[in-house]
Amino acid sequence: MGVDVRSPAMGWWPFKRKGRPFIDNLHVKGTRAWLEELREMCERNFDNPAEGQRLLTQSQIEWKDALAAEEMTLDLHEGLQRRAFRLLAADAGGWLAWLDDEAFWRPGWRGDDGEPSGMD
Repeated sequence: MGVDVRSPAMGWWPFKRKGRPFIDNLHVKGTRAWLEELREMCERNFDNPAEGQRLLTQSQIEWKDALAAEEMTLDLHEGLQRRAFRLLAADAGGWLAWLDDEAFWRPGWRGDDGEPSGMD
């Protein structure tokens, strides 16, 4: 006489899933992915701040849409906007200074002082 090893949640077909279907939101980017995307876009235009700033303005629209679609948290949106504000207000020298500031690109950067780290 054999022992029935099936769990109560399983039917007779061993590959049938019972209960809620598994939903995976792989399309939702995390903080590091958004920051890396922003940084790469800016660094591709390190020698052309005007073009980088134009692309940054377009990115702000994407961020707003992602926030509305709940693909981005409010904290992340505010952090990206703080960075965008600094980058859009920068002249050519300031643009490079922000791009070189490692703290600026870390998650959690607040930028309360308004100057790139290490500038006197």
